[in-house]
Amino acid sequence: MKILLVDGTIIGTKTGVILEQVKDYIESINTNYTIEIIKLANYEHQFVDGRPFEQYNDDMKLLVSKFDQADGYIIATPIFQGSIPGVLKNTFDFLHPKTMRYKPVSIVANGGTYQHHLVIENQLKPILDYFRCLVTPNYVYTHSSHFDKNNVIVDEDVHNRLRELARVFVQYAEMSKALCKDPIDIH
Repeated sequence: MKILLVDGTIIGTKTGVILEQVKDYIESINTNYTIEIIKLANYEHQFVDGRPFEQYNDDMKLLVSKFDQADGYIIATPIFQGSIPGVLKNTFDFLHPKTMRYKPVSIVANGGTYQHHLVIENQLKPILDYFRCLVTPNYVYTHSSHFDKNNVIVDEDVHNRLRELARVFVQYAEMSKALCKDPIDIH
């Protein structure tokens, strides 16, 4: 299985740190996955504006291809101004509605206040529901206080929650293998 870990921002390092930790925890459970971390910061982004897909740049085509080829995803996002970054939403806008269908997805996020965890519930989960993803029930939200000055995760509870997220994600990934990804509906 190909697992795509998506660093959903073009600035900052905390989401990348979280993804590296999740990658380690997944690999400690199942070494048979091909895991790739992609950083949206490494792509030249264009706005989805209604033009034919063929007219977008090669970076956007490559990004869409990586999503198409993946069998599961860990989405990491900071919370800015009470919302997910525009670059992450724009990335979702490029995807065909069936791209992520019945594929496992886990969410990790980071914010400056504890109240921003609701962005996951009110914005990110509805987007993933639209794609009909198999969203694991246990996302992990981190706060700046969970990191030291070098952005190392120092909170043991966060580590425990990330381990649990990895364990549940692997179970969802294994379960998803038996699901037919070809829909019988036209939506």
